[in-house]
Amino acid sequence: MTKLIGYARVSTRQQSTDRQQEDLLAAGVRRDDLYVDHGVSGARASRPQFDRALDALIDGDTLVITTLDRLGRSTQNMLAFADELRGRGAGLRVLNLGGGDVDTATPMGSMLFTIMAALAQMEHEIKRERITDSISKRREAGKDLGGRPRRVTDSQIRSAVRLVEGGDPAAQVARDLGMSRATFYRRSRALKD
Repeated sequence: MTKLIGYARVSTRQQSTDRQQEDLLAAGVRRDDLYVDHGVSGARASRPQFDRALDALIDGDTLVITTLDRLGRSTQNMLAFADELRGRGAGLRVLNLGGGDVDTATPMGSMLFTIMAALAQMEHEIKRERITDSISKRREAGKDLGGRPRRVTDSQIRSAVRLVEGGDPAAQVARDLGMSRATFYRRSRALKD
């Protein structure tokens, strides 16, 4: 008897897979055949629940995912994965791809999957370019790049540098400030520039 094996994934623990799970269940996946990874990047080759889902697939079964980006990041990896599934006699069904389902068991579905995988990779690369460009423009303009706010002021760093120059161990001074020695050295060098 053939089964639908569902897979859902979110990249951070704060995100929810509720919508993905609802879509997979509505597509006919049984709750017992649903595998979910929380806080796992799609760029990772090994994902615990994804690996379990693949182990559960047998000849005639179909892996069901909601969107292409749940599968991976690169076109090459996605196509190799689709070929691996075909070699095992299993199919891949992507819900919500271009307004409808795409099933790689059909020639048209296989072609659409290839095109959409290439588009998904292109979209990811364009987004990365935009972020990199935005960061460099903000850096050039001297704007804040975000990150954790500094808890230790420049004046505290200057006082700490004087302690180290007076003979106190740098590791202990940094620990007293609540930072690593490397961070202490980096902050003190930045003040001298």
